[in-house]
Amino acid sequence: MKIISSVFYSLLLIVMLTTACEKKQALKSGKGFIPVNGGKVWYKIVGEGGETPLLLLHGGPGVPSYYLNPLEALGADRPIIFFDQLGCGRSDHHADTTLMTVDHFVEQVEELRKNLKLDEFYLYGSSWGTMLGVDYYLKYPQAIKGMILSSPCLSAELWSRDADTLITMLPDSIQVAIRTNTKNGTFDSPDYLQASEVYYQNFVVRNPSADVDSSFAGMNAALYTYMWGPSEFTATGTLKNYDQTNRLKDIAVPTLFIAGEFDEARPSTVQYYQSLVPGSRFAVMKKSGHLTMQDNPEQDIATIRNFLQELER
Repeated sequence: MKIISSVFYSLLLIVMLTTACEKKQALKSGKGFIPVNGGKVWYKIVGEGGETPLLLLHGGPGVPSYYLNPLEALGADRPIIFFDQLGCGRSDHHADTTLMTVDHFVEQVEELRKNLKLDEFYLYGSSWGTMLGVDYYLKYPQAIKGMILSSPCLSAELWSRDADTLITMLPDSIQVAIRTNTKNGTFDSPDYLQASEVYYQNFVVRNPSADVDSSFAGMNAALYTYMWGPSEFTATGTLKNYDQTNRLKDIAVPTLFIAGEFDEARPSTVQYYQSLVPGSRFAVMKKSGHLTMQDNPEQDIATIRNFLQELER
C-alpha cells in the first residue's frame, strides 16, 4: 500500500511540475500574421525572459506600433508582444467602416491572445490603446494579471476639455487658427495644419524620432478621422462620446496609470482616472509629452519594469 501511495504521489508531482513548466514556458521571439475578421494582423515578439508576457496596444486609432519600439528593453525580463491593429502599419489595410468599431478591435486582441495561447499576460495600452485595453478587460478579464494605462483617454469629454486648456497655452496666432478653422470645418487649411503641428510639438511628442516618423508614415488617416477626428484636439468621429469612467471601479487587477509632464492627457485628469480604480498607482514622466516612451524612455521603462517586478515578487 505504501508503495502504491509513493508511486501515486510521484506521478502527481510529475504532472504538477510538467503543468507548471508549460505555463511558464516563454514565448519565442519572432514575427508573423494571424487572421482576424477583415484581414490579417501583423505581430512581433521580442525577448525570451521567463516572466509573464506583456501585450502592447498602440494608439490612434490607426497609428501603428513603431513608436512603442523603446519598450523592447522590457524584453530582458519577459516576452513583449507588439502588433499593428487591422487597417494600419504592417497589418492589412482597408476602408471598411463596419470594421472600424471598438468591438471589432476588442475581438482582434482576443484572436491574437488565442492564437498565441496566452493563458496569462499583462496588458499595456497607449492613448487609444487604453480605450481598447479597458474595453477588452471588461469583456475578457480572465487572462489579464495587470494593466498599464499610458496617457489614457477614458472620457472623450475630459480629453476635449484638456485640449481646450492646453490650446490656451499656445501663441495667440495658433489659438486663432484653431478656433477659426474648427468653426468653419476647414481642417485641411494650411494654418490649421500648422497649428496642429505646434500642438503636437508641445503636447504629443517633444523628441521626434525615426520610430515616430514610421508610425505616422504607416498611419491610416481615414481610420483615425472616422473614429476620432481631424486632429488630436478635435473629436468629431465615432469615439466623440466615449466614456468608461463609470466602469473603472470594476477593474480588479493591479493597474498603473502613466502621464507625461506635458501630456495632452493632462496629469490631473489621469490622476482622476487612477482615483477611480481601487488600489491603482500613478506616475508622471518628467519632460515628456504624450509619447512618454519616446520623450523619456529611461524613466518610462524603469517605472513599468518596477511595477511588474513588484507584482511578481
